[in-house]
Amino acid sequence: MGLLVDGLIIVLYFVAIVSIGLYMGRRERSLSDFALGGRQVPWWAVMASIIAAETSAATFLGAPGEGYDKRSLAYVQLVFGVILGRWLVAGIFLKPYYQFKVYTVYDYLAVRFGPLSRKYVSALFLIMRTLASGTRLFVPSLVMVLAWQLFVQGKDVHFTQGAVSSVTPYLVAIVALTIATCIYTAIGGIKAVIWTDVIQATLMFGSALVAIGTLLWHIGGWQAFLDAVPQMRTLQGYFVSGFEPERIQAYMKEHHVSVMNAWHYVKLILWSDYTLFSALIGATVGNMAAFGTDQDMVQRLLTSETHRKAKKSLMTAAIMDLPIAAAFTFIGILLYAYYQKDPTYKPDATADVFGSYILNVMPIGVRGFVLAGVFATAMGSLSAALNALATSATNDWYLGRFKGKSEGHYVGAARFFTVLFAILMIVVAGVFAYAKVNHPEVRIIPVVLGIAGFILGPMLGVFLLGMLTKNRGSDRGNLIAVTCGLFATVVLGEMHIMVANTVAPWFGYTGEFVRPDWLPKVSFTWFALVGAVVVFLVGLLFRTPEPVLQEAERRLKQAEAGDDRPLDLRD
Repeated sequence: MGLLVDGLIIVLYFVAIVSIGLYMGRRERSLSDFALGGRQVPWWAVMASIIAAETSAATFLGAPGEGYDKRSLAYVQLVFGVILGRWLVAGIFLKPYYQFKVYTVYDYLAVRFGPLSRKYVSALFLIMRTLASGTRLFVPSLVMVLAWQLFVQGKDVHFTQGAVSSVTPYLVAIVALTIATCIYTAIGGIKAVIWTDVIQATLMFGSALVAIGTLLWHIGGWQAFLDAVPQMRTLQGYFVSGFEPERIQAYMKEHHVSVMNAWHYVKLILWSDYTLFSALIGATVGNMAAFGTDQDMVQRLLTSETHRKAKKSLMTAAIMDLPIAAAFTFIGILLYAYYQKDPTYKPDATADVFGSYILNVMPIGVRGFVLAGVFATAMGSLSAALNALATSATNDWYLGRFKGKSEGHYVGAARFFTVLFAILMIVVAGVFAYAKVNHPEVRIIPVVLGIAGFILGPMLGVFLLGMLTKNRGSDRGNLIAVTCGLFATVVLGEMHIMVANTVAPWFGYTGEFVRPDWLPKVSFTWFALVGAVVVFLVGLLFRTPEPVLQEAERRLKQAEAGDDRPLDLRD
Protein backbone atom coordinates (compact mmCIF):
# COMPACT_ATOMS: atom_id res chain seq x y z
CA MET A 1 0.00 0.00 0.00
CA GLY A 2 2.84 2.37 0.85
CA LEU A 3 4.52 1.90 -2.52
CA LEU A 4 1.19 2.60 -4.23
CA VAL A 5 0.84 5.93 -2.40
CA ASP A 6 4.34 7.05 -3.39
CA GLY A 7 3.84 5.90 -6.97
CA LEU A 8 0.55 7.78 -7.30
CA ILE A 9 2.16 10.99 -6.04
CA ILE A 10 4.84 10.74 -8.72
CA VAL A 11 2.37 9.90 -11.51
CA LEU A 12 0.11 12.80 -10.51
CA TYR A 13 3.11 15.13 -10.58
CA PHE A 14 4.05 14.15 -14.14
CA VAL A 15 0.47 14.44 -15.41
CA ALA A 16 -0.05 17.81 -13.71
CA ILE A 17 3.20 19.39 -14.85
CA VAL A 18 2.79 18.37 -18.51
CA SER A 19 -0.84 19.53 -18.52
CA ILE A 20 0.00 22.89 -16.95
CA GLY A 21 2.89 23.37 -19.37
CA LEU A 22 0.68 22.73 -22.39
CA TYR A 23 -2.06 25.04 -21.09
CA MET A 24 0.17 27.97 -20.12
CA GLY A 25 2.10 27.84 -23.38
CA ARG A 26 -0.84 27.72 -25.78
CA ARG A 27 -1.21 30.11 -28.74
CA GLU A 28 2.49 30.53 -29.59
CA ARG A 29 2.14 32.30 -32.96
CA SER A 30 5.49 34.07 -33.35
CA LEU A 31 9.12 33.55 -32.45
CA SER A 32 8.79 36.42 -29.97
CA ASP A 33 6.02 34.50 -28.19
CA PHE A 34 7.96 31.22 -28.28
CA ALA A 35 11.31 32.67 -27.17
CA LEU A 36 10.40 35.74 -25.09
CA GLY A 37 6.79 35.27 -23.97
CA GLY A 38 5.97 38.67 -25.46
CA ARG A 39 8.21 40.23 -22.75
CA GLN A 40 5.25 40.26 -20.36
CA VAL A 41 6.18 37.67 -17.72
CA PRO A 42 5.95 38.90 -14.07
CA TRP A 43 9.28 39.38 -12.30
CA TRP A 44 8.50 36.88 -9.53
CA ALA A 45 7.74 34.14 -12.06
CA VAL A 46 11.06 34.89 -13.80
CA MET A 47 12.80 34.64 -10.42
CA ALA A 48 11.28 31.22 -9.73
CA SER A 49 12.22 30.07 -13.22
CA ILE A 50 15.84 31.12 -12.68
CA ILE A 51 15.95 29.09 -9.47
CA ALA A 52 14.43 26.05 -11.17
CA ALA A 53 16.79 26.32 -14.15
CA GLU A 54 19.99 26.55 -12.12
CA THR A 55 18.94 23.96 -9.51
CA SER A 56 19.12 20.78 -11.55
CA ALA A 57 18.89 17.20 -10.32
CA ALA A 58 22.69 17.34 -10.23
CA THR A 59 22.34 19.95 -7.49
CA PHE A 60 19.48 18.13 -5.76
CA LEU A 61 21.55 14.94 -5.41
CA GLY A 62 25.08 16.26 -6.01
CA ALA A 63 25.16 19.07 -3.43
CA PRO A 64 24.30 16.66 -0.59
CA GLY A 65 27.21 14.55 -1.83
CA GLU A 66 29.51 17.56 -1.47
CA GLY A 67 28.25 18.21 2.07
CA TYR A 68 28.64 14.53 2.94
CA ASP A 69 32.18 14.39 1.55
CA LYS A 70 33.43 17.63 3.16
CA ARG A 71 31.25 17.41 6.31
CA SER A 72 30.90 21.18 6.15
CA LEU A 73 28.94 23.91 4.41
CA ALA A 74 32.03 24.97 2.45
CA TYR A 75 30.20 24.40 -0.84
CA VAL A 76 27.77 27.17 0.13
CA GLN A 77 30.63 29.68 0.07
CA LEU A 78 30.29 29.71 -3.71
CA VAL A 79 26.96 31.54 -3.29
CA PHE A 80 28.89 34.66 -2.24
CA GLY A 81 30.30 34.69 -5.75
CA VAL A 82 26.81 34.02 -7.12
CA ILE A 83 25.50 37.24 -5.56
CA LEU A 84 28.51 39.34 -6.60
CA GLY A 85 28.55 37.93 -10.12
CA ARG A 86 24.87 38.60 -10.71
CA TRP A 87 25.15 42.11 -9.30
CA LEU A 88 27.78 42.79 -11.95
CA VAL A 89 25.60 41.21 -14.65
CA ALA A 90 22.67 43.40 -13.59
CA GLY A 91 24.83 46.51 -13.82
CA ILE A 92 26.75 45.74 -17.02
CA PHE A 93 24.86 43.29 -19.25
CA LEU A 94 21.09 43.65 -18.95
CA LYS A 95 20.61 47.23 -20.19
CA PRO A 96 22.41 46.69 -23.54
CA TYR A 97 20.37 43.55 -24.16
CA TYR A 98 17.15 45.48 -23.66
CA GLN A 99 18.39 48.51 -25.61
CA PHE A 100 18.96 46.38 -28.70
CA LYS A 101 15.87 44.19 -28.03
CA VAL A 102 17.79 40.99 -28.69
CA TYR A 103 16.20 37.57 -29.12
CA THR A 104 19.40 35.89 -27.94
CA VAL A 105 22.38 37.48 -26.21
CA TYR A 106 24.52 36.58 -29.22
CA ASP A 107 22.62 39.18 -31.26
CA TYR A 108 24.57 41.73 -29.23
CA LEU A 109 27.87 40.34 -30.53
CA ALA A 110 26.66 40.67 -34.12
CA VAL A 111 26.02 44.37 -33.55
CA ARG A 112 29.19 45.09 -31.55
CA PHE A 113 31.68 43.03 -33.58
CA GLY A 114 30.10 41.32 -36.57
CA PRO A 115 28.46 38.05 -37.67
CA LEU A 116 31.46 35.76 -37.13
CA SER A 117 31.72 36.57 -33.42
CA ARG A 118 28.04 35.84 -33.03
CA LYS A 119 28.26 32.53 -34.92
CA TYR A 120 31.35 31.31 -33.06
CA VAL A 121 30.07 32.10 -29.57
CA SER A 122 26.57 30.83 -30.37
CA ALA A 123 28.11 27.54 -31.57
CA LEU A 124 30.07 27.27 -28.32
CA PHE A 125 26.86 27.76 -26.36
CA LEU A 126 25.05 25.05 -28.33
CA ILE A 127 27.89 22.61 -27.67
CA MET A 128 28.36 23.51 -24.01
CA ARG A 129 24.70 23.50 -23.07
CA THR A 130 24.02 20.21 -24.85
CA LEU A 131 26.94 18.53 -23.06
CA ALA A 132 26.29 20.02 -19.61
CA SER A 133 22.51 19.49 -19.63
CA GLY A 134 22.88 16.04 -21.17
CA THR A 135 25.26 15.05 -18.39
CA ARG A 136 22.75 16.26 -15.79
CA LEU A 137 20.11 13.97 -17.28
CA PHE A 138 21.88 10.91 -15.91
CA VAL A 139 21.22 11.95 -12.32
CA PRO A 140 17.41 11.58 -12.23
CA SER A 141 17.67 8.47 -14.41
CA LEU A 142 19.57 6.70 -11.62
CA VAL A 143 16.77 7.46 -9.18
CA MET A 144 14.09 6.50 -11.71
CA VAL A 145 15.69 3.10 -12.35
CA LEU A 146 15.96 2.24 -8.68
CA ALA A 147 12.49 3.62 -7.96
CA TRP A 148 11.15 1.32 -10.70
CA GLN A 149 12.86 -1.64 -9.05
CA LEU A 150 11.27 -0.68 -5.73
CA PHE A 151 7.75 0.25 -6.84
CA VAL A 152 7.10 -2.11 -9.76
CA GLN A 153 9.44 -5.07 -9.44
CA GLY A 154 9.38 -5.17 -5.64
CA LYS A 155 13.17 -5.53 -5.45
CA ASP A 156 15.43 -4.21 -2.70
CA VAL A 157 17.22 -0.99 -3.63
CA HIS A 158 21.00 -1.04 -3.27
CA PHE A 159 23.23 1.85 -4.31
CA THR A 160 26.29 -0.34 -4.70
CA GLN A 161 28.73 -0.82 -7.53
CA GLY A 162 27.07 -3.19 -9.96
CA ALA A 163 23.56 -2.66 -8.55
CA VAL A 164 22.58 -1.69 -12.08
CA SER A 165 25.26 -3.17 -14.29
CA SER A 166 23.63 -2.36 -17.62
CA VAL A 167 23.21 1.03 -19.27
CA THR A 168 19.87 0.01 -20.80
CA PRO A 169 17.63 0.81 -17.78
CA TYR A 170 19.23 4.24 -17.53
CA LEU A 171 18.59 4.91 -21.21
CA VAL A 172 14.93 3.97 -20.83
CA ALA A 173 14.57 6.35 -17.88
CA ILE A 174 16.44 9.13 -19.70
CA VAL A 175 14.24 8.80 -22.77
CA ALA A 176 11.02 8.77 -20.71
CA LEU A 177 11.95 11.88 -18.72
CA THR A 178 13.14 13.74 -21.82
CA ILE A 179 10.01 12.96 -23.83
CA ALA A 180 7.72 14.20 -21.05
CA THR A 181 9.68 17.45 -20.78
CA CYS A 182 10.11 17.89 -24.52
CA ILE A 183 6.36 17.68 -25.19
CA TYR A 184 5.34 20.78 -23.27
CA THR A 185 8.58 22.65 -24.05
CA ALA A 186 8.25 22.19 -27.82
CA ILE A 187 4.57 23.10 -27.89
CA GLY A 188 4.43 25.80 -25.22
CA GLY A 189 7.76 27.62 -25.57
CA ILE A 190 9.21 29.86 -22.89
CA LYS A 191 5.86 30.55 -21.17
CA ALA A 192 5.35 26.84 -20.59
CA VAL A 193 8.91 26.64 -19.25
CA ILE A 194 8.54 29.55 -16.84
CA TRP A 195 5.13 28.69 -15.39
CA THR A 196 6.01 25.03 -14.84
CA ASP A 197 9.28 26.23 -13.29
CA VAL A 198 7.29 28.21 -10.69
CA ILE A 199 5.66 24.98 -9.53
CA GLN A 200 8.86 22.97 -9.77
CA ALA A 201 10.93 25.48 -7.79
CA THR A 202 8.35 25.45 -4.99
CA LEU A 203 8.23 21.66 -4.95
CA MET A 204 12.03 21.41 -5.05
CA PHE A 205 12.67 23.65 -2.04
CA GLY A 206 9.72 22.23 -0.13
CA SER A 207 11.00 18.67 -0.57
CA ALA A 208 14.46 19.75 0.67
CA LEU A 209 12.96 21.14 3.88
CA VAL A 210 10.94 17.95 4.36
CA ALA A 211 14.11 15.89 3.89
CA ILE A 212 15.94 17.93 6.55
CA GLY A 213 13.13 17.39 9.03
CA THR A 214 13.02 13.66 8.31
CA LEU A 215 16.78 13.28 8.71
CA LEU A 216 16.85 15.12 12.04
CA TRP A 217 14.08 12.85 13.25
CA HIS A 218 16.00 9.72 12.21
CA ILE A 219 19.27 10.97 13.72
CA GLY A 220 17.67 11.77 17.04
CA GLY A 221 17.60 15.55 17.05
CA TRP A 222 19.99 18.47 16.84
CA GLN A 223 22.20 17.46 19.77
CA ALA A 224 22.74 13.98 18.33
CA PHE A 225 23.69 15.58 15.03
CA LEU A 226 26.31 17.86 16.66
CA ASP A 227 27.76 14.90 18.54
CA ALA A 228 28.21 13.02 15.25
CA VAL A 229 29.66 16.03 13.35
CA PRO A 230 31.50 18.12 15.97
CA GLN A 231 33.09 20.49 13.41
CA MET A 232 29.63 22.03 12.93
CA ARG A 233 30.20 23.63 16.33
CA THR A 234 33.14 25.61 14.88
CA LEU A 235 33.81 27.89 11.89
CA GLN A 236 35.50 24.97 10.14
CA GLY A 237 32.05 23.55 9.51
CA TYR A 238 30.99 26.66 7.62
CA PHE A 239 34.00 28.28 5.94
CA VAL A 240 37.17 27.03 4.29
CA SER A 241 39.91 29.59 3.77
CA GLY A 242 42.01 27.29 1.62
CA PHE A 243 45.05 27.47 3.92
CA GLU A 244 43.98 24.85 6.47
CA PRO A 245 46.95 22.65 7.55
CA GLU A 246 45.39 19.47 6.13
CA ARG A 247 44.83 21.17 2.76
CA ILE A 248 48.43 22.43 2.65
CA GLN A 249 49.71 18.96 3.52
CA ALA A 250 47.59 17.40 0.78
CA TYR A 251 48.94 19.91 -1.74
CA MET A 252 52.56 19.29 -0.68
CA LYS A 253 52.07 15.54 -0.93
CA GLU A 254 50.52 15.62 -4.40
CA HIS A 255 53.04 18.13 -5.76
CA HIS A 256 56.07 16.62 -3.99
CA VAL A 257 56.85 19.91 -2.22
CA SER A 258 58.94 20.04 0.95
CA VAL A 259 58.87 23.82 1.58
CA MET A 260 56.06 26.21 0.61
CA ASN A 261 56.89 29.56 -1.00
CA ALA A 262 54.73 32.39 -2.40
CA TRP A 263 54.32 30.72 -5.82
CA HIS A 264 53.23 27.49 -4.16
CA TYR A 265 50.53 29.35 -2.22
CA VAL A 266 49.22 30.85 -5.47
CA LYS A 267 49.13 27.36 -7.00
CA LEU A 268 47.39 26.08 -3.86
CA ILE A 269 44.63 28.68 -4.30
CA LEU A 270 44.09 27.65 -7.93
CA TRP A 271 44.30 23.95 -7.03
CA SER A 272 41.56 24.18 -4.37
CA ASP A 273 37.86 24.07 -5.20
CA TYR A 274 35.59 25.26 -2.34
CA THR A 275 37.47 28.05 -0.58
CA LEU A 276 36.84 31.73 0.13
CA PHE A 277 39.16 32.58 -2.77
CA SER A 278 37.23 30.48 -5.27
CA ALA A 279 33.94 31.81 -3.84
CA LEU A 280 34.79 35.51 -4.04
CA ILE A 281 36.78 35.38 -7.29
CA GLY A 282 36.23 32.19 -9.26
CA ALA A 283 32.49 31.85 -8.56
CA THR A 284 31.93 35.56 -9.18
CA VAL A 285 33.41 35.31 -12.66
CA GLY A 286 31.63 32.00 -13.27
CA ASN A 287 28.26 33.55 -12.47
CA MET A 288 28.97 36.57 -14.62
CA ALA A 289 29.56 34.11 -17.45
CA ALA A 290 26.47 32.03 -16.73
CA PHE A 291 23.99 34.88 -16.28
CA GLY A 292 25.56 37.26 -18.75
CA THR A 293 26.42 35.01 -21.69
CA ASP A 294 24.63 31.66 -21.32
CA GLN A 295 21.36 31.89 -23.28
CA ASP A 296 19.92 29.15 -21.06
CA MET A 297 20.05 31.47 -18.05
CA VAL A 298 19.63 34.86 -19.75
CA GLN A 299 16.61 33.95 -21.87
CA ARG A 300 14.13 34.03 -19.00
CA LEU A 301 15.49 37.45 -18.00
CA LEU A 302 14.65 38.71 -21.48
CA THR A 303 10.98 37.83 -20.91
CA SER A 304 10.60 40.68 -18.40
CA GLU A 305 9.07 43.95 -19.58
CA THR A 306 12.09 46.09 -18.66
CA HIS A 307 15.72 45.57 -17.68
CA ARG A 308 14.91 46.92 -14.20
CA LYS A 309 12.36 44.15 -13.63
CA ALA A 310 14.83 41.64 -15.01
CA LYS A 311 17.42 42.93 -12.53
CA LYS A 312 14.93 42.51 -9.68
CA SER A 313 14.30 38.89 -10.71
CA LEU A 314 18.01 38.16 -11.04
CA MET A 315 19.10 39.59 -7.69
CA THR A 316 16.18 38.09 -5.76
CA ALA A 317 17.00 34.65 -7.19
CA ALA A 318 20.66 35.16 -6.22
CA ILE A 319 19.74 35.91 -2.62
CA MET A 320 17.42 32.89 -2.54
CA ASP A 321 20.33 30.70 -3.67
CA LEU A 322 21.91 31.06 -0.23
CA PRO A 323 19.21 29.16 1.73
CA ILE A 324 18.71 26.71 -1.16
CA ALA A 325 22.40 25.79 -1.42
CA ALA A 326 22.67 25.67 2.38
CA ALA A 327 19.65 23.35 2.61
CA PHE A 328 20.95 20.81 0.09
CA THR A 329 24.51 20.86 1.46
CA PHE A 330 23.20 20.55 5.00
CA ILE A 331 21.25 17.46 3.91
CA GLY A 332 24.60 15.88 3.02
CA ILE A 333 26.05 16.61 6.46
CA LEU A 334 22.94 15.18 8.09
CA LEU A 335 23.32 12.09 5.93
CA TYR A 336 26.88 11.64 7.21
CA ALA A 337 25.54 11.67 10.77
CA TYR A 338 22.73 9.29 9.85
CA TYR A 339 24.99 6.72 8.17
CA GLN A 340 27.29 6.81 11.20
CA LYS A 341 24.31 5.76 13.27
CA ASP A 342 22.88 3.23 10.79
CA PRO A 343 25.07 2.20 7.84
CA THR A 344 22.58 -0.39 6.54
CA TYR A 345 21.84 1.48 3.30
CA LYS A 346 25.09 3.40 3.03
CA PRO A 347 26.04 3.44 -0.69
CA ASP A 348 29.48 2.87 -2.19
CA ALA A 349 29.60 6.21 -4.03
CA THR A 350 29.29 9.59 -2.28
CA ALA A 351 27.06 10.89 -5.07
CA ASP A 352 24.39 8.31 -4.12
CA VAL A 353 24.05 9.08 -0.39
CA PHE A 354 20.84 11.11 -0.74
CA GLY A 355 19.23 8.86 -3.34
CA SER A 356 19.75 5.79 -1.18
CA TYR A 357 18.21 7.51 1.84
CA ILE A 358 15.18 8.69 -0.16
CA LEU A 359 14.32 5.26 -1.53
CA ASN A 360 15.22 3.07 1.44
CA VAL A 361 14.59 5.09 4.59
CA MET A 362 12.08 7.90 4.04
CA PRO A 363 8.52 7.33 5.31
CA ILE A 364 5.64 6.59 2.94
CA GLY A 365 4.21 9.71 1.32
CA VAL A 366 7.28 11.77 2.20
CA ARG A 367 9.31 9.56 -0.13
CA GLY A 368 6.88 10.16 -3.02
CA PHE A 369 6.91 13.91 -2.39
CA VAL A 370 10.71 14.13 -2.34
CA LEU A 371 11.04 11.92 -5.43
CA ALA A 372 8.67 14.29 -7.21
CA GLY A 373 11.05 17.05 -6.12
CA VAL A 374 13.96 15.23 -7.79
CA PHE A 375 12.05 14.96 -11.05
CA ALA A 376 10.87 18.57 -10.76
CA THR A 377 14.43 19.88 -10.60
CA ALA A 378 15.43 17.67 -13.53
CA MET A 379 12.52 18.77 -15.72
CA GLY A 380 12.90 22.45 -14.76
CA SER A 381 16.54 22.69 -15.86
CA LEU A 382 15.98 20.44 -18.90
CA SER A 383 13.02 22.42 -20.26
CA ALA A 384 14.94 25.69 -19.88
CA ALA A 385 17.96 24.29 -21.70
CA LEU A 386 15.86 22.87 -24.54
CA ASN A 387 14.05 26.17 -25.07
CA ALA A 388 17.28 28.19 -25.02
CA LEU A 389 19.02 25.81 -27.44
CA ALA A 390 16.06 25.87 -29.83
CA THR A 391 15.86 29.67 -29.69
CA SER A 392 19.58 30.11 -30.34
CA ALA A 393 19.64 27.59 -33.20
CA THR A 394 16.61 29.22 -34.84
CA ASN A 395 17.56 32.86 -34.30
CA ASP A 396 21.33 32.68 -34.71
CA TRP A 397 21.57 30.10 -37.49
CA TYR A 398 18.26 29.24 -39.19
CA LEU A 399 16.85 32.73 -39.82
CA GLY A 400 19.84 33.87 -41.83
CA ARG A 401 19.53 30.97 -44.27
CA PHE A 402 15.74 30.97 -44.63
CA LYS A 403 14.68 34.59 -44.98
CA GLY A 404 11.21 35.93 -45.60
CA LYS A 405 9.30 33.03 -44.09
CA SER A 406 6.19 33.42 -41.94
CA GLU A 407 6.35 33.62 -38.15
CA GLY A 408 4.54 30.30 -37.99
CA HIS A 409 7.34 28.76 -40.05
CA TYR A 410 9.97 30.00 -37.59
CA VAL A 411 7.98 28.71 -34.61
CA GLY A 412 7.84 25.32 -36.34
CA ALA A 413 11.62 25.45 -36.82
CA ALA A 414 12.08 26.22 -33.12
CA ARG A 415 9.94 23.22 -32.21
CA PHE A 416 11.97 21.02 -34.54
CA PHE A 417 15.20 22.15 -32.88
CA THR A 418 13.68 21.47 -29.45
CA VAL A 419 13.18 17.84 -30.45
CA LEU A 420 16.61 17.64 -32.10
CA PHE A 421 18.46 18.86 -29.02
CA ALA A 422 16.39 16.54 -26.82
CA ILE A 423 17.72 13.63 -28.89
CA LEU A 424 21.30 14.91 -28.64
CA MET A 425 20.98 15.23 -24.86
CA ILE A 426 19.75 11.65 -24.65
CA VAL A 427 22.94 10.55 -26.44
CA VAL A 428 25.16 12.58 -24.09
CA ALA A 429 23.32 11.29 -21.01
CA GLY A 430 23.73 7.72 -22.28
CA VAL A 431 27.48 8.17 -22.65
CA PHE A 432 27.76 9.60 -19.13
CA ALA A 433 25.60 6.76 -17.80
CA TYR A 434 28.04 4.28 -19.33
CA ALA A 435 30.96 6.11 -17.68
CA LYS A 436 29.18 6.21 -14.30
CA VAL A 437 28.33 2.50 -14.42
CA ASN A 438 32.00 1.67 -14.95
CA HIS A 439 33.39 4.40 -12.66
CA PRO A 440 30.83 5.04 -9.87
CA GLU A 441 33.27 7.22 -7.94
CA VAL A 442 32.88 10.05 -10.49
CA ARG A 443 31.60 13.23 -8.75
CA ILE A 444 28.60 14.87 -10.41
CA ILE A 445 29.04 18.55 -9.50
CA PRO A 446 32.65 18.96 -10.80
CA VAL A 447 31.74 17.27 -14.10
CA VAL A 448 28.71 19.48 -14.76
CA LEU A 449 30.32 22.75 -13.60
CA GLY A 450 33.61 21.86 -15.30
CA ILE A 451 31.95 21.42 -18.70
CA ALA A 452 30.15 24.75 -18.33
CA GLY A 453 33.16 26.67 -17.00
CA PHE A 454 35.39 25.39 -19.79
CA ILE A 455 33.34 27.21 -22.45
CA LEU A 456 31.57 29.96 -20.49
CA GLY A 457 34.85 31.65 -19.56
CA PRO A 458 35.92 32.39 -23.15
CA MET A 459 32.36 33.46 -23.95
CA LEU A 460 32.44 35.93 -21.04
CA GLY A 461 35.73 37.39 -22.29
CA VAL A 462 34.15 38.36 -25.62
CA PHE A 463 31.14 40.05 -23.99
CA LEU A 464 33.34 41.97 -21.53
CA LEU A 465 35.49 43.13 -24.42
CA GLY A 466 32.42 44.57 -26.09
CA MET A 467 30.88 46.16 -23.01
CA LEU A 468 33.96 47.49 -21.23
CA THR A 469 35.73 48.94 -24.28
CA LYS A 470 34.50 51.25 -27.03
CA ASN A 471 36.56 50.16 -30.01
CA ARG A 472 38.52 47.02 -29.17
CA GLY A 473 37.80 43.58 -30.58
CA SER A 474 36.88 42.40 -34.06
CA ASP A 475 35.47 39.33 -35.77
CA ARG A 476 38.92 38.02 -36.70
CA GLY A 477 40.44 38.96 -33.36
CA ASN A 478 37.64 37.32 -31.40
CA LEU A 479 38.04 34.04 -33.28
CA ILE A 480 41.71 34.01 -32.29
CA ALA A 481 41.07 35.18 -28.71
CA VAL A 482 38.32 32.63 -27.97
CA THR A 483 40.43 29.81 -29.38
CA CYS A 484 43.34 30.88 -27.14
CA GLY A 485 40.98 30.97 -24.14
CA LEU A 486 39.73 27.46 -24.82
CA PHE A 487 43.28 26.18 -25.22
CA ALA A 488 44.43 27.79 -21.95
CA THR A 489 41.53 26.23 -20.05
CA VAL A 490 42.24 22.80 -21.52
CA VAL A 491 45.90 22.94 -20.52
CA LEU A 492 45.46 24.36 -17.01
CA GLY A 493 42.51 22.03 -16.35
CA GLU A 494 44.64 19.04 -17.47
CA MET A 495 41.99 17.93 -19.96
CA HIS A 496 44.62 17.27 -22.63
CA ILE A 497 46.48 14.95 -20.24
CA MET A 498 43.30 13.07 -19.39
CA VAL A 499 42.49 12.58 -23.08
CA ALA A 500 46.07 11.64 -23.95
CA ASN A 501 46.24 8.99 -21.22
CA THR A 502 42.91 7.58 -22.41
CA VAL A 503 43.89 7.40 -26.08
CA ALA A 504 47.60 6.45 -25.76
CA PRO A 505 47.01 2.73 -25.00
CA TRP A 506 45.11 2.42 -28.29
CA PHE A 507 48.40 3.15 -30.06
CA GLY A 508 50.50 0.85 -27.91
CA TYR A 509 51.93 3.55 -25.60
CA THR A 510 52.05 2.25 -22.00
CA GLY A 511 53.56 5.32 -20.33
CA GLU A 512 51.66 8.08 -18.54
CA PHE A 513 51.47 11.75 -19.46
CA VAL A 514 51.89 14.08 -16.48
CA ARG A 515 51.72 17.82 -15.89
CA PRO A 516 55.05 19.67 -15.57
CA ASP A 517 55.74 20.76 -11.99
CA TRP A 518 56.02 24.42 -12.94
CA LEU A 519 52.52 24.52 -14.45
CA PRO A 520 49.65 25.20 -12.02
CA LYS A 521 46.75 22.77 -11.87
CA VAL A 522 43.49 24.72 -11.89
CA SER A 523 40.32 23.51 -10.14
CA PHE A 524 37.04 23.60 -12.09
CA THR A 525 35.89 26.58 -10.00
CA TRP A 526 38.57 28.70 -11.73
CA PHE A 527 37.94 27.63 -15.34
CA ALA A 528 35.73 30.61 -16.19
CA LEU A 529 38.28 33.13 -14.88
CA VAL A 530 41.11 31.59 -16.89
CA GLY A 531 39.15 31.63 -20.15
CA ALA A 532 37.74 35.13 -19.66
CA VAL A 533 41.09 36.75 -18.83
CA VAL A 534 42.90 35.15 -21.78
CA VAL A 535 40.17 36.12 -24.27
CA PHE A 536 39.93 39.69 -22.97
CA LEU A 537 43.68 40.29 -23.12
CA VAL A 538 44.10 38.79 -26.58
CA GLY A 539 41.00 40.58 -27.87
CA LEU A 540 42.40 43.95 -26.78
CA LEU A 541 45.06 43.61 -29.46
CA PHE A 542 42.47 44.05 -32.23
CA ARG A 543 40.55 47.21 -33.14
CA THR A 544 36.87 47.20 -34.09
CA PRO A 545 36.39 48.28 -37.75
CA GLU A 546 34.89 51.76 -38.05
CA PRO A 547 31.88 50.68 -40.18
CA VAL A 548 30.88 48.20 -37.46
CA LEU A 549 31.05 50.91 -34.78
CA GLN A 550 28.96 53.26 -36.91
CA GLU A 551 26.28 50.63 -37.52
CA ALA A 552 26.13 49.82 -33.79
CA GLU A 553 25.72 53.52 -33.01
CA ARG A 554 22.92 53.79 -35.56
CA ARG A 555 21.05 50.86 -34.02
CA LEU A 556 21.46 52.29 -30.53
CA LYS A 557 20.07 55.69 -31.56
CA GLN A 558 17.20 53.93 -33.25
CA ALA A 559 16.39 52.12 -30.00
CA GLU A 560 16.76 55.27 -27.88
CA ALA A 561 14.36 57.11 -30.22
CA GLY A 562 11.63 54.73 -29.14
CA ASP A 563 11.65 52.29 -32.02
CA ASP A 564 9.96 49.22 -30.52
CA ARG A 565 10.92 46.87 -33.33
CA PRO A 566 13.10 43.95 -32.16
CA LEU A 567 16.65 43.67 -33.41
CA ASP A 568 16.54 42.18 -36.92
CA LEU A 569 19.78 40.58 -38.10
CA ARG A 570 18.26 38.28 -40.68
CA ASP A 571 19.88 40.20 -43.49
